[in-house]
Amino acid sequence: MLGLAVQIPYPTGMPEYALIPLLVIAAFLVGSIPFGFLIGRSKGVDIRTQGSGNIGASNLGRILGKKYFAICFTLDFTKGLIPSLVAGALLNTLGSMDMTDTQAWAWLAVMFASPIGHMFTPWLGFKGGKGVATGLGSLLGVLPAMTLPAVGAAVVFIVVLSLWRMIGVASSAAAATLPLWTWQSFRLYETTQERRFGEQPRYADMPAEDLKQMFEFQGTPFLIAASVLAVIVIYKHRGNLQRAMLGTEPKIGSSSEPTPPAPPTTEPAEPSQ
Repeated sequence: MLGLAVQIPYPTGMPEYALIPLLVIAAFLVGSIPFGFLIGRSKGVDIRTQGSGNIGASNLGRILGKKYFAICFTLDFTKGLIPSLVAGALLNTLGSMDMTDTQAWAWLAVMFASPIGHMFTPWLGFKGGKGVATGLGSLLGVLPAMTLPAVGAAVVFIVVLSLWRMIGVASSAAAATLPLWTWQSFRLYETTQERRFGEQPRYADMPAEDLKQMFEFQGTPFLIAASVLAVIVIYKHRGNLQRAMLGTEPKIGSSSEPTPPAPPTTEPAEPSQ
């Protein structure tokens, strides 16, 4: 699948330089749809004034229940996935890891636009959620260059969440490993390419080092994007991380936030008898 790109011609008369801004704007607008807020409103609740005040699936689920968490997460995930898939198809990069830097940066710009739209939705005064579900969807849509890293980060998320039951901590841990998964994915691709060429008769006698030099590392744009995305996610969860260190971060399954430890008393001790 790594070498099979989905080929869809550009719209008639639409040059690449005009297509890319349109894709980015469309992805931002799709990502800006505040599904959590809309679902809460349909139930008579303004989730901006409840719980953590976040419009994402986690806060919605904490207020309305697991059913609404699942609905909101799916919708937020989808609004990140679809723009990335459409952009990849129109840029003729979907299903391939071999592309020009221009194509890579264009695709990554669309990938970023959806979660940015979610985090800074213009419909709510440019205030939104933390972009985890939308970001995951947008990553998976950059198929396969960011799909494999997204799956690796998702595994980290599940493991950390199962151990500590704190979504903010799990999201930050998953984001921190994203650049590593991205680097590993492109190294795996290069190794696959080297083996494929090495099996051809005309390259059979070529030394391994010479064959390796034929393939430059193509993942630089994706590695930079993964690092930037990791920083954004961790920054957006800085409050969660601070509360986790203080022991006040709510955990999955808890009915309310833990009560912070009481301050030490300032009353003087009674004199001994």
